[in-house]
Amino acid sequence: MNGYSVEIIETATDLTAKERIAIKDTTSCIALDSAVDEAEKAGTKVRIDVANYAVLSVHNENAKEGNNKDYNNYVLVDKDGTKYVTGSEALFSSFKSIYDEMKNEAEEWAIEVYKKPSKNFTGKGFLTCSII
Repeated sequence: MNGYSVEIIETATDLTAKERIAIKDTTSCIALDSAVDEAEKAGTKVRIDVANYAVLSVHNENAKEGNNKDYNNYVLVDKDGTKYVTGSEALFSSFKSIYDEMKNEAEEWAIEVYKKPSKNFTGKGFLTCSII
């Protein structure tokens, strides 16, 4: 697509060329915002056993008016191969804090993704996560 580019800024592991192409293709990812909404309706939580993650720098000349043409997407890859995508800085910040502490630990861990009410926007929520 003209005017659209994606660059990998950071990953947890080294990737092959095929893996780099796959992780940049977010069309096959599950949007975390929607997944959390669906899980909440069902009375469950979104659990991710993180095998890898990627920070993607996106440039989109065709972004709708008023939207930023340059932004980050965050891809979390579950051990089962499921890929989740979000643009949430709050979620990625929470995740990265957990990941940095746990990456060299032998203990098994996963994250649970959920929404918390926003203090700045009444009736809105933001994505975050906790270790489980």
